[in-house]
This record gives sequence, structure tokens and C-alpha cells, in this order.
Amino acid sequence: MCGFLGIAGLPGRDVAPELYEGLIALQHRGQDAAGILSFDGMFHLRKQNGMVRDIFRTSDMQRLKGNLSIGHVRYPTVGTGAEEDAQPFYINFPFGIAMAHNGNLTNWVDLRKSKFPNDNIVMESSCDVEAILYAFAQGMQRTLRSEAIADRISIAVKAAFDCAKGAYSVGGILSEGVMFGFRDPSGIKPCVLGRRESAEGVEWAIASESVAFDVIGFERVRDLRNGEAVVLIPGEEPQFVQVVEGKHTPCIFELVYFARPDSFLDEISVYKSRRRFGVALAQQWKEEGRPTPDVVIPIPDSARDAALACAEELDLPYREGFTKNRYIGRTFIMPNQEERQKSIRRKLNPIQLEFKDKVVLLVDDSIVRGNTSRKIIEIARASGAKAVYFASTSPPLIAPCPYGIDMATEDDFVAINRSLNEVRDEIGADELCYLDIQRMIDGGREGNKNIEQFCTGCFTGCYPTEDAAEHLEALSAERAASRT
Repeated sequence: MCGFLGIAGLPGRDVAPELYEGLIALQHRGQDAAGILSFDGMFHLRKQNGMVRDIFRTSDMQRLKGNLSIGHVRYPTVGTGAEEDAQPFYINFPFGIAMAHNGNLTNWVDLRKSKFPNDNIVMESSCDVEAILYAFAQGMQRTLRSEAIADRISIAVKAAFDCAKGAYSVGGILSEGVMFGFRDPSGIKPCVLGRRESAEGVEWAIASESVAFDVIGFERVRDLRNGEAVVLIPGEEPQFVQVVEGKHTPCIFELVYFARPDSFLDEISVYKSRRRFGVALAQQWKEEGRPTPDVVIPIPDSARDAALACAEELDLPYREGFTKNRYIGRTFIMPNQEERQKSIRRKLNPIQLEFKDKVVLLVDDSIVRGNTSRKIIEIARASGAKAVYFASTSPPLIAPCPYGIDMATEDDFVAINRSLNEVRDEIGADELCYLDIQRMIDGGREGNKNIEQFCTGCFTGCYPTEDAAEHLEALSAERAASRT
């Protein structure tokens, strides 16, 4: 899971400084590496491992000239995590094409080991966006410069879809002065279009999350549909092309955890979804006859909205029981479990007055390996809690994600081959409740009834793309290798 942002500004403007601000808003989507590429007749690129704020200097902004620019924050799921895996990527021959993506290819290993070597293409990295870039370029080679640009991009995107399987959304630049974007045939990964109008004309932006638009003054227009591409020419209206048809199955874990609450994805407010999850969790808690706690406390930050709604529905006090160190990144996307374990205690410090002599209900968005939940429960007990109940606003995670969320291998999930009570004992809670999967789905769909189905593979082991299970073992090995 990564984040990208592209801006198609009016001619004569340098948009990289604005793009930098937008990437800061997307930093939660990846903390491993970042990059910005701009175009003013030439491609200019700066990328490196690290956080956005630590990579770019004034001198970089002065060099990143051009009214077209794309940027990326990386969260590695395949590859070694070396600096050559940082995005964006570009090629100059036979076409000038630059690209960044969010997602994961389920046939990446096959492409790298078989398909591209047979085409005499040498991959320069272990990042799968490079495969999409070359497949797109091969499609462009089948077009004529005299053809309409939307038709040419449609052919190139179709070539990418035929070659690159999995889940991804893409933003890119053609050296013809055009920005483009497209979303995978299942629409698993989000891709949002933004617009900004001034007296000089109209500018466009494309991003992984709408929150990137808020900080740079763009208005959210709409999400790309699954299998759809868009062509963005500064000053002109966008051209949309439905390249392939298919079933739209966006990732529900974006709503549960990954996206920021101030984002909209597929017209769904992430904030309202999490509140609905919290209400549903409270209703389930009561229906199952569980004991009443004294207070509801969230695990910051992504569970806050759900915990507040849960407390209101239970008619219980809501309290902030943990102070979060803002200078430590999201533990979920730390590169390995050792780092997660080290960072959780540094990240969360208890407000002991909110725990002492109380029965507390801790609300979190999910339970993956169980180690973080166990540590948090230990902190609550050490702070004087009489009893610690734990509730998750999502169902038990039981299957790896082949689409770019590096949760765990199958053996790592605490819920695998364990009953609810066994998981409760494993994490050290007095009570444990997982939100029922149908309640979670209903909470997501309430924001957009046109979505008939979400990708819930990590909760069910059933994936919306046919080859996901076949390639999951190889991809898990790639992710494991990248963390050693």
C-alpha cells in the first residue's frame, strides 16, 4: 500500500512545491521512501528512502521544474526496499513516460522471471510498478502519434491490464505534455480526481486519497471507476475511457484502517464509515450480552471515531487513555515485528487516571498478529485497570493480502486456528469482541449503495481476482525476503 499524487498545472507554473505539500498529507500511506518527478520538456526526478520532510530541500524544488508532476510515498510489499525501488519511475525511449502507483501485482514474480526477460527487457529494480510501466509502453508502441490521445492511452492501459494482474491505481505523465491515470479492473485500489479553477484556467490532480487535494486547494470531482482511465490536459476537460468492464470491489480495509478519516473513497466518507462501525460494534456488544464496562478508550488514531460512536451507543463515558507520540510512524507499516514491538511503547503512553480501578473497553480497528494488542492490554493493566475488555471494529484477520497491504503471512495471524476465547487469552483480555463481517460490510455500503461488494479477502480468504491465491505464496516469499 502506497500513496501517489499527480498535478497537471497550467503552462508556465512549477507545481512540485504544491505536490510536496500533498505528499505530506499522504505520508500515512507509506514511510519507507518518497519521490517527486516533474516535467518541463525533460523529466526531473528526486527520490530517496525516508520521510517526505527529510528528503526534499529548497534546491530540489528549484530543480523540479514543470507544470506536470507526480509524487509518491512508498510502503514496501515486494522487493528489497533499496533506493532503486523508490517511485516514480520513468523511461525516455521509445516514449517519454513516467509513472507511480499504489498496489501490488499478483503475477509480479512471473513477469520478472519470465515475461520481460523473454522480451529482452531488463528490470532495473524489484518494484512492480516498473512492470506496469513497460507493459504500458509496449501498448503505446502499437499506436500512431496521429491517433487521438485518449485512444492511444486506452490501448496502452489495456496492454497494462492484460499483462499486470492484481490491484493497482496509477498516475503518470507522457512527454507529450499529458497526465493520465487508471484504476485496476476490479477497482480494489482507490484513485480520485481533483479540480482547481482560477481566472487563468482549470488544473487537475489525481491521487490515492482525496485528503491530498484539501491541502493544495483542489476540489474532489469523482473516483475513477474500475477499469477506467483518465486523460488530463491542463486547461481542458478530462477525457474518461472505460478500458475494460468488471465487478467493482474496492478494498474495505481502506475504510477500516488505512485511509485518513478526512478522505472520501468511492464517494464514501471514511469518517462516517468508522462511526458506523463503532455503532454496529456497540449494538453487537449489547446483543451478545457482554458485561458493561466503566469507560470506552480508543487505541489512537484510526479507532477514535469508532470508539466515540461506540461509547455514545453504549451510553458510556468516552475517554482518551493514551497519549500518542506524533513523531513515531504508524506501527502497522513498520518494516518488521521487532520494530513494531519497540515502537508501540514509545508511541503510546497511558494516562493512568483513566485506567485506575476501572473496567475499560479498549477499541481498536483490527487485530493482526496480536502482539500489539497484547502490549496495549499489558499497559492498561499496569496503569491500574481492574479489567480490560478489547473490541475490534473489523472481523478476525485470517488471510494474507496479495494486493499490497503487508499484514502478515498466514501463520502469523493470531486468529488462525484459534477460537474467540483462545484469541482472548492469547492477547490477555478479559473480554474480546470482533465486529461481525456483515455488519462491517453494511457499514461501508451505507456510504455508497452502488457498491455491491467489497474486497474482504483478508477476512475471508476469498479474493476478487482469479490468480490471487495461486501467486500468494510466491508474493509472501518476496515480502519476507524484503524484510530480512
